[in-house]
Amino acid sequence: MSPSTPLPYLDPERPVAERVEDLLGRMTLAEKTGQMLQLNAKDGVRHLVEDLYAGSILHASPEHVREAAAATGRTRLRIPLLVAEDCIHGHSFWVGATIYPTQLGMAATWDPELVERVARATAVEVASTGVHWTFSPVLCITRDLRWGRVSETFGEDPFLIGELASAMVRGYQGEGLSDPTAVLACAKHFAGYSETQGGRDASEADISRRKLRSWFLPPFERVAREGCRTFMLGYQSMDGVPVTVNDWLLNEVLRGEWDYTGTLVTDWDNVGRMVWEQKIYADHTQAAAAAVRAGNDVVMTTPQFFEGAQNAVAQGTLDEAEIDAAVRRVLTLKFELGLFEDPRHPDPARQAAVIGSPAHEALNLETARRSLVLLTNDGTLPLAGGLEAGADGRALAGPGATPRTVAVVGPNADDPQTQLGDWAGSSGQADWLPDGQPRAMIRTVLDGLRAHVPEDWTVTYAQGAEILSVGPDPEGAYFPDGQPRPHVVVPAEPSRSLIDEAVAAAEGADHVVAVVGDRIELVGEGRSTATLELVGDQVALLDALAATGTPLVVVVISSKPLVLPPSALGAAAIVHAFNPGMQGGRAVAELLLGLVEPSGRLPVSFARHAGQQPTYYNQIRGQHGSRYADLTQRPAFAFGEGLSYTTVTYTDLEMLTENVQAGDVLRARVTVTNTGSRPVRETVQVYVSDLVTSVTWAEKELKAYRQVDLAPGEAREVSVELPVADCTLVDARGRRVVEPGDFELLVGPSSRDDVLLRGAFTVKG
Repeated sequence: MSPSTPLPYLDPERPVAERVEDLLGRMTLAEKTGQMLQLNAKDGVRHLVEDLYAGSILHASPEHVREAAAATGRTRLRIPLLVAEDCIHGHSFWVGATIYPTQLGMAATWDPELVERVARATAVEVASTGVHWTFSPVLCITRDLRWGRVSETFGEDPFLIGELASAMVRGYQGEGLSDPTAVLACAKHFAGYSETQGGRDASEADISRRKLRSWFLPPFERVAREGCRTFMLGYQSMDGVPVTVNDWLLNEVLRGEWDYTGTLVTDWDNVGRMVWEQKIYADHTQAAAAAVRAGNDVVMTTPQFFEGAQNAVAQGTLDEAEIDAAVRRVLTLKFELGLFEDPRHPDPARQAAVIGSPAHEALNLETARRSLVLLTNDGTLPLAGGLEAGADGRALAGPGATPRTVAVVGPNADDPQTQLGDWAGSSGQADWLPDGQPRAMIRTVLDGLRAHVPEDWTVTYAQGAEILSVGPDPEGAYFPDGQPRPHVVVPAEPSRSLIDEAVAAAEGADHVVAVVGDRIELVGEGRSTATLELVGDQVALLDALAATGTPLVVVVISSKPLVLPPSALGAAAIVHAFNPGMQGGRAVAELLLGLVEPSGRLPVSFARHAGQQPTYYNQIRGQHGSRYADLTQRPAFAFGEGLSYTTVTYTDLEMLTENVQAGDVLRARVTVTNTGSRPVRETVQVYVSDLVTSVTWAEKELKAYRQVDLAPGEAREVSVELPVADCTLVDARGRRVVEPGDFELLVGPSSRDDVLLRGAFTVKG
């Protein structure tokens, strides 16, 4: 080979597999083991790259990303790093990035195309900063609302999760990994992580294999076939086996049945946790060998894996060829991303052009508007009644309308960082954003109403209440692995002066908008809650406001469904915003004033009390009665619900194919009519009920939906086409099958039985 001829692994003209094998053959065992490491860059990167040969880093500040690039260039083989970050609903930890509604908020749009555009815009911003890999989307199914990570999910329905997650994967990965704006998507947390005990995070998940196949695995199978290049494993164990070493799940199902060839990454210190927390291995040598044998490729934040894996090879408990198999998958990603030719280092010029761009801001506003859910309304909303705004963006009051005063109160009315939710700057994962995202980029509800009420209206403000303070965890400042324990929540005591100020504002107003909810201290990994009620003196505030008699509109800005008190449930209207992002306050104001139409639909059910958990709509048949002896089981608000500023009727459901075979397409049609005076985007929902099943099964399941825009008075015939092959269950042997027999097709505006039209059909054997 002449001096001018590149080494085979550096020759972009050669096939990827050939380049991988050439590079692998040049690597020492230490270098191979290092390639499997993904290490926390919080305290610097030189040691990680130069001494541990790390193949990937995460939680790297912009300064550390640049430092890592320089350090990699000085290594013997100059293997580029994979830089990863939790870009969950925007580029979470980059100052000035566009922060969208949380994943649960995006789910309320029920719009895969919109979600794909959000992911695409996020990838464009992320790629410009030298980050190649986002740990998103989350495919966990919301079960217990007390769990701290509900806001990261797409809600409670496996079908909707699969639709939206697949869209997000397409958006992140773009036209393919060679696209310089593509970032690696990561489906997480595989699988069953959200099936908690008592809502506690990362506890043992009591899930049978049949139950996994029935509901938890289908969204992951969907994105695996969509081409999602990486999967992240859950923290939990199932039937005594941590997911990290679950051979059935990782090898029989994922690698075997699904033929998945992508890359697996553990969650934070999963390998170490098997030693110090789950205590199923005596030391990191045993844990490292087990993790590699199970098929893990990238080991997140367990630096002891470096020595442990090499010790296992030396002791003969791990074959170096098993490490080679993992490293092949890691190197393949790097070659397919083109990092050896273009490491995709930070590009300041590109950042200036795309990060927080006007186009992304407009997309963010569109998403925020679509994410809002109108839960109740006695006719008080819209406040201004108008359908348009003037040139200044303010609502135009109707002819002869008199000026009004709107009192805006509540702890979340003007709290910009809380509006963003978890994984968003001030949420605690990134120490280089101590003050969160720039205040000038965020529009709170108070901002929005001040900017958009009619010119002659008055907006007043009173905080009205506090939610909480924090104190040190009595169990100590650090977890056994050295990670800091989050402070514990201390609910705020009712403040008579704050409430009196809010009451005075309400009594002097024509309308009061109370903005309540939760805060970041009650949200996220390791932050599950024992209750679902409004924390602090928020209930006392709402009770006092309701007593004034001033029409009360409650806006809930929270990470997840909360249990609302009677004073909220009896208010003139309730609007829910699942951490609606930077433009959320403007979107809320526009909805309240009638400048936009409410179109969001719930991706998750709301409980009336915490004792109902879990409250998801597709419950398994079979219990004594339909309520508790002392309280109801009926949810406060059900999956799929959401009001509009008009009325919509469903009539004339007609089954066009009443007798079908498993390979046929079921066809039906229904008439949907806008019977009101305002336009609407209606989400027509299609459920299936298998009337007699060989095993216990859900009473009904979402199988399709369609969003239809209707002008006032417009009627439209909506066609339903559903492959009969989708009308499946998982039988006692664990097989997904269509069982012959009688079914019902249920069509309507939500999952509530009393609003669904029903049509019978039969699947022939």
